[in-house]
Amino acid sequence: MFHGWSGDIPPKLYPGPVTEVLTVIGVGGMGQAIARRLGSGKTVLLADYDEHALASVAASLSGDGHCIESRAVDVSSPDSVRALAEYAAALGNVTQLAHTAGLSPAQAPAEAIVAVDLLGVALVLQEFGEVIAPGGAGVVIASMAGHLLPPLTAEQEKALAHNPPDQLQYLDFVSSQEYPGLAYAIAKQANHVRVRAASIQWGRRGARINSISPGIISTPMGQQELASPVGDGMRAMIAMSGTGRIGTAADIAAAAAFLLGPEATFITGTDLLVDGGVVAAAKSQAT
Repeated sequence: MFHGWSGDIPPKLYPGPVTEVLTVIGVGGMGQAIARRLGSGKTVLLADYDEHALASVAASLSGDGHCIESRAVDVSSPDSVRALAEYAAALGNVTQLAHTAGLSPAQAPAEAIVAVDLLGVALVLQEFGEVIAPGGAGVVIASMAGHLLPPLTAEQEKALAHNPPDQLQYLDFVSSQEYPGLAYAIAKQANHVRVRAASIQWGRRGARINSISPGIISTPMGQQELASPVGDGMRAMIAMSGTGRIGTAADIAAAAAFLLGPEATFITGTDLLVDGGVVAAAKSQAT
């Protein structure tokens, strides 16, 4: 006789706990740090364009005891992003999203940067805004570069906020940029605008969305930028900042944990600048 249960409903009919899904797009230094910090007890869906890196990071996190699913994604493809969002929703309740994928000026030409860093963000905001669970939250990794440009005109901001994603890269003030550094800064400024607008869509589902603007962070991408021709300028920015140090992926993961967690339930549609004081120093010296 079975003595481990008593009641009217057989044990197999009791519903189990609903799986919480943390989706991390981009498995570079920041993505890995966020997955490790927030992934315990959840299904972690990792997504990246680089399938070799994706498999390596998935194996590492699985080896540390995390429940990992992985899927290749091209964030510049509407079909690919939509399929990723649908796959995430099929795994359980998508309660947290961290979109960290991006290209830097040292890695790609302007056109590719716009496709990934601007169009890609808009597509992720749109598609995951359709599947995010009530009470859920997302963060997009933007950049302090978006804070260092002159303000957009009202017309430019309206276009970036409301035009369909597939039209954004063809806006005159976007498509005319040939210098990768400027294309990058405009794309990140656009991220701030797009997140503000997306907070309405996400809010209808009882969810929140914010962006984080990192400064100079010691990830493989950051080290590549430091080794590029603009590296000396970046080191000068670090030296003049209030903290005087380079950032770490853990610094960004801590900010993401706050914005994705229960202590930030009244924060949505905004950007958190996590740059060690670089922008503050730059703007104070300019006045």
